[in-house]
Amino acid sequence: MNYPIPNSPQEIFALKQKPVDEELVASAIAGVIKIMRSQGRSLEDLTAQLLADDPLLDQQQRRWLSKLVSQAWEKFS
Repeated sequence: MNYPIPNSPQEIFALKQKPVDEELVASAIAGVIKIMRSQGRSLEDLTAQLLADDPLLDQQQRRWLSKLVSQAWEKFS
């Protein structure tokens, strides 16, 4: 992977400066999972945040992202 897994919200935010591709998205997802776990948060906490109403993604996109993140969470276990 060309991008290291972010260790902080600031590092995830800094990814906005990079061109978006599959590796960047994978790195961001892995970073979010790593940060949530380091904070003692659960997959359910993360899923609830992903499914919360937000103007950036519609409901179908949020459900798709939630499933993708859940799969990644399990793979990192």
